[in-house]
Amino acid sequence: MGVPITFMDKFNPEQFDIIDGIGRYSMIYGVTKETKGLYLTAVNGKPKFARIIIKNKRLFIL
Repeated sequence: MGVPITFMDKFNPEQFDIIDGIGRYSMIYGVTKETKGLYLTAVNGKPKFARIIIKNKRLFIL
């Protein structure tokens, strides 16, 4: 799930795992051939604010 960076004020490490942070590029992987020149947070072609990608530890996806 993508959440605003203000989520960090309420972050509970027992409940969530942080997967990545995205804005113009992935904060972990940086620029790749697929993302060069793109905004990963764009909606309808308009760049939006950076997001943190999190996963709820209690959800099990099979």
